[in-house]
Amino acid sequence: MSSAPHPDWIIPDWPVSARVRAVITTRAGGVSSGKFASLNLGARVGDDPQSVARNRAILRACLPAEPAWMKQVHGTAVIDATRATPDTEADGVVTRVAGAVCAIQTADCLPVLLSDRAGGTVGIAHAGWRGLAGGIIENLVRAMGVSPQDLIAYIGPGIGPRSYEVGEDVREVFVRKDPGAAAAFVPRCNGKYLADLYELARQRFAAVKIAEVYGGGFCTASDERFFSFRREGITGRMASLVWLEEN
Repeated sequence: MSSAPHPDWIIPDWPVSARVRAVITTRAGGVSSGKFASLNLGARVGDDPQSVARNRAILRACLPAEPAWMKQVHGTAVIDATRATPDTEADGVVTRVAGAVCAIQTADCLPVLLSDRAGGTVGIAHAGWRGLAGGIIENLVRAMGVSPQDLIAYIGPGIGPRSYEVGEDVREVFVRKDPGAAAAFVPRCNGKYLADLYELARQRFAAVKIAEVYGGGFCTASDERFFSFRREGITGRMASLVWLEEN
């Protein structure tokens, strides 16, 4: 990285190759104001475009290249970083090219990072409940092109299990696919459930035989370091990024 990241940003703690670099931004370190204060990186959330451009320039100074931004749609498409454009509809991105920066934006959904043990391939996905239920993790693993047993995963900041209330419809989507998913839902007296996105992601990793999964100890809704759509409605977006350095 050409300049050091903000001290409040998160550097994932996972046992990957020295070639693999990653960073996850928080709200800190930017120029946006009001509901978007301060490092909003989302260009589609209503923030002043000049502020977003300045925020992205702050982030870019810490990276080897411009991130491979894409148009996230809560889907399951995974693309190569070299083919990503801001209008490409996808929710996952992979690369084997040194210096190409895989990036996703979140404000409660989980950022899921993957690397192979050799440090030859990295990928990242935007994994909300729709993506998890639809198979975004499975598609990301497939796009990595290596044996799942050789992959290491890291789950970044998302809404925690004490804050994420959902309806029976969401629970049914998961339980119909995997009865074991019921363990990730705690019933409430109002007929709703508290859903554990982290547990749902871990279940999907286990299903594809990825044993090493790190991270997962955050809650964007209860920790004001983070943007949270559930908490604030109108808010900014954080970025999670992963890339390979030259050998």
